[in-house]
Amino acid sequence: MSSDASQLRHSPWPHRWAVVLACATFPLLWVGGLVTTTDAGMAVPDWPNTYGYNLFLYPWQTWLAGPWDLFVEHGHRLLAAAVGMLTIGLLASLWRCDKRRWIRHLGIVALALVILQGVLGGMRVLLNERTLAMFHGCTGPAFFALAAALVVFTSRTWLEIPSSSPRGAEGRSSHDGHVRRLAVVTATLFYLQLVLGAVLRHVPSTADPAVFAMAVKFHLALAAVLTFHVGWLLWSVQRSCRAVRPLRGLAWLLAGLIVAQIALGGATWLMKYSVPRWASGWLPIGSYTIQADGWLQTHIVTAHVALGSLLLGTSVALALYALRLLPGPATSLTAANRAAEVAG
Repeated sequence: MSSDASQLRHSPWPHRWAVVLACATFPLLWVGGLVTTTDAGMAVPDWPNTYGYNLFLYPWQTWLAGPWDLFVEHGHRLLAAAVGMLTIGLLASLWRCDKRRWIRHLGIVALALVILQGVLGGMRVLLNERTLAMFHGCTGPAFFALAAALVVFTSRTWLEIPSSSPRGAEGRSSHDGHVRRLAVVTATLFYLQLVLGAVLRHVPSTADPAVFAMAVKFHLALAAVLTFHVGWLLWSVQRSCRAVRPLRGLAWLLAGLIVAQIALGGATWLMKYSVPRWASGWLPIGSYTIQADGWLQTHIVTAHVALGSLLLGTSVALALYALRLLPGPATSLTAANRAAEVAG
C-alpha cells in the first residue's frame, strides 16, 4: 500500500470537508450568477456591512420581505461567508489529519483564493466597477475547480491507488498518454470558455456592439470545439480505459452535462434575443412573449452560467484521475525495462 493510502486510515475528515465545501460552492456560484443576471450587484451599497449592519446581524425579516435584488445580494454574501468558513475548516482538517505537505499548502491556496474572491466582490461594490465584477466572475469557477481537485486528492481512489496505472502491463498502451493529454486540454478549454462567458456578461453598455458580437462568435466557436473534445474524450476512455471506473463515469457525466449545456445555451439565446433570422424558416416567431428579466429568462440564463462551472469541476476531476491512474511515458518505459530485465 502506498504512503498516501495511510492517510485514509488516520481520518476521513479531510475528504468529508472537501465534499461539503464543493457542494456549498456550487449553489454560491448559482446565486452569484443570479446576482449578475438580475443586475443586483449594487443592491447593497456598502461592504463588508449590509446597510450599516454586521453581515450576520442584518434583520432577517427585512432580508426575506425586502426587494428581490436585496434578497439575492445579501443571500449571496451569507453563502460566501459560509463557504469561507468551510474553507477554514478544511484547512484545519488537512493540517491536523493529513501528513502530505503539498496538500496542506494547497489548502492554504484555497483559503487565499476564497479571500481574494471576497475582496474582489467587496471592491466591486465599493467602486461600482464592472471590470472587477468580471474578474470576480472568473475567480469563482477557479475556486470551485480547486474545491473539486481537493475532493479528488482526498478521495479513497486517490489514496489507495499508486501514481502508476492500476492495470497490468498488458493493459497499458500509448493511448493512455493520449487520454491524459486530452483530459488536461479539455479542462483548460472549459476554463477559457468560462472567462469568455464572464466577458460577455460584463461588457459595458457603452461598448461598441462589434465587441459584443466578436465575443459571442468566440464563445460559440469554443463551444463547438469543446463539444468535439468531450465526444473525443468519451470515445477514447471507452476505447482503452473502460475498466478504470472513475474515468468512465466522469466521461459519461461530462458528455451528459455538455448536452444539457448546449440546450441551455440555445434557450438562453432564445430567451434574451428571440429567434435568430437564419432560423426563422423553421422556428416559430411570435408564438411566445419574452419577458425581460422575467422568472424563466432569469433562471435559464443563470442555469447556463452555473452549469459551466459544473462542467469545469467535472473536467478537472477527470483530468486529475487520468493523470493519477493512467501511466505516462516514463511509467511505461520503466515497466518495459523491468520486463526486459526479468526476461534477461
